[in-house]
Amino acid sequence: MPSLTAWRNAVFATFFAMGFGFASWMARVPHVRDLLDVSTGEMGLILLGISLGSVTGLLLASHIIHALGTRLVVSGGMMIVSVGLATAGWAVDAGLIWLVIGGFILGGSFTGITDVAMNISGAANERALGKPIMPIFHAFFSLGTVAGAGIGGLCELLGIGLGWQASGIALITIALGLVVYRHLPGDVQEEDDEPVTLRERLAVWKDPRTILLGLLVLGMSLTEGSANDWLALTMVDGHGFSNEGGAFMLALFLTAMTGGRLLGVKLLERFGRVPVLRATAATAAVGLLLVIFAEPTPLVITGVVLWGVGASLGFPVGMSAASDEPRLAAARVGTVSAIGYIAFLAGPPLLGLLGDLVGMRMALLAVLVFVLLSLLTSHVARERGTATSPIKKVA
Repeated sequence: MPSLTAWRNAVFATFFAMGFGFASWMARVPHVRDLLDVSTGEMGLILLGISLGSVTGLLLASHIIHALGTRLVVSGGMMIVSVGLATAGWAVDAGLIWLVIGGFILGGSFTGITDVAMNISGAANERALGKPIMPIFHAFFSLGTVAGAGIGGLCELLGIGLGWQASGIALITIALGLVVYRHLPGDVQEEDDEPVTLRERLAVWKDPRTILLGLLVLGMSLTEGSANDWLALTMVDGHGFSNEGGAFMLALFLTAMTGGRLLGVKLLERFGRVPVLRATAATAAVGLLLVIFAEPTPLVITGVVLWGVGASLGFPVGMSAASDEPRLAAARVGTVSAIGYIAFLAGPPLLGLLGDLVGMRMALLAVLVFVLLSLLTSHVARERGTATSPIKKVA
């Protein structure tokens, strides 16, 4: 059995790698839009491939994890995701839109499956350590996105093709996946747990708390995901930034979100989940309003920072809350994630179409509505007695 520290570090590495790969790709969206010669709305439909794959993966995740275990799913999934993104990168360079979508579907499917598995492993490690460190796991995802967006911006400046960029990242990710496999436990479970039946895994879809947690995560997923998909383009088309400037504004957003997650552990320990979630949702709302309506560049930059801080804790806290009952953690995390990923399914095309009609800045008003949804449902994440109970057995 690996030590808790080695296990924790392997989960850190997984979160980082998953963020790094996607952000490096998304930072090049303006380049992709120009190279493929598509409209904003058409670009949204192309990005829909990721979302379709992700939702499919999320719906299957608990069953696949039950059959294969978290270790194999985490390590193998991150490798396959990188291959899907590399495929999409070469397809962009070749102008093959259908293959871009195919690469996105492959990468998105295993993103959904891996996302559930790494959150389950992270939540189990959190319980074993007896400290709410889930935001730090997600901070490593954010650190990965910061680094990835920076690499994407640098490759844009240097004129490196997206295929070469994504392939280099895939090679690094595959090597990291092999290392991660060695340091994750074979599976995690509580002492005296009975195997979870298919009926029980399906029954969580009828649980009111699980559904409300899903709505909470839905709102914050759109808040975070809309920036990942559209912030760079909004800065370019809506505020007059260059393509490189748009990429680095995405990096600023991701840096702010990372900072919020690193500070989140102390805030959660002191104030609890619900007050912190309410404060961060309000912060995200203020940030969005500045990005939408402000004209002076310093105010726009301030809005990006506030938006990033505000989007930082909703998803990781939602995952912790879904894992409060360890035995059903896989089913509940999968369900909450599937509901949350509706934002990634519907968000790209709808925001793209709205952007065609009213401009990307005004289209972000739709995101503001979902921030308010998260604010209204934040009470459901209140801590339960099992949230920090230690793990008694690691198989």
